[in-house]
Amino acid sequence: MTQDPSYPNTDAQRATGDWDPMWDLMQEMDPDYLEAFLAFRAVPQRKGPLEQKYKEMIFIAINAATTHLHGPGVRRHIQNALRAGATQAEILEVIELTTIMGIHSMTLAAPILKEEVERFNQKEA
Repeated sequence: MTQDPSYPNTDAQRATGDWDPMWDLMQEMDPDYLEAFLAFRAVPQRKGPLEQKYKEMIFIAINAATTHLHGPGVRRHIQNALRAGATQAEILEVIELTTIMGIHSMTLAAPILKEEVERFNQKEA
């Protein structure tokens, strides 16, 4: 008899209370995929220098982006951000910034970022 597979990342995510109802359908249809997705998604949550408040605000931007438009995720991450200490004004600014998202933002900002990082590194040397 085959033992049921273990899904530690799925179980851990569900236990946090930060659960997207869509994941129930994913778990029913392909629990292995959901497990892999949640493992991948959890890496920056477990590691990294950003405070949880900022991670949640990034999740808000991702979920509110015109390429995603995932209302339940926006709502869940706004709640998480507020619990992590974000203010309404900070969250509103994230949403306002997200409304201008597009490839043009990247084609404009990426070269500037490269130039400014190089300038910063030259001053530090």
